[in-house]
Amino acid sequence: MQQKRSKRYRAASEKLDAKKHYPLDEAVAVLKTLPPAKFDQTVTLRLSVGLSIPSNPTRWCAVTCPLPNGSGKNVRVLVFAQGQAADAAREAGAEYVGFEDMIKKCQEGFQDFDVAIATPAAIVRSS
Repeated sequence: MQQKRSKRYRAASEKLDAKKHYPLDEAVAVLKTLPPAKFDQTVTLRLSVGLSIPSNPTRWCAVTCPLPNGSGKNVRVLVFAQGQAADAAREAGAEYVGFEDMIKKCQEGFQDFDVAIATPAAIVRSS
């Protein structure tokens, strides 16, 4: 059974070619021509950075993109860390920081966070 789509969705899909790879400047221009929604919209951006991860597992790429107006959500961050890394996480604004106490708390069912991060030292120590 095919999903019924709204008029706005159908109008937007007519302006896009799903098989085409748009350059960034063209993609932004097309986004601006699409009909507006009545809610805060999100856009998925997929980039090809040219890294060959499987052939060299020591290479990795991490990217963040701060938005000029933010996403509007307060993200609650849990960091598994000890020592200086834990202090740095607190200074950076992490809401929950700890190691063994946070592991125990999560095992007991604690889920009041949006993102969990573990320092490399915490990962090695826990495995």
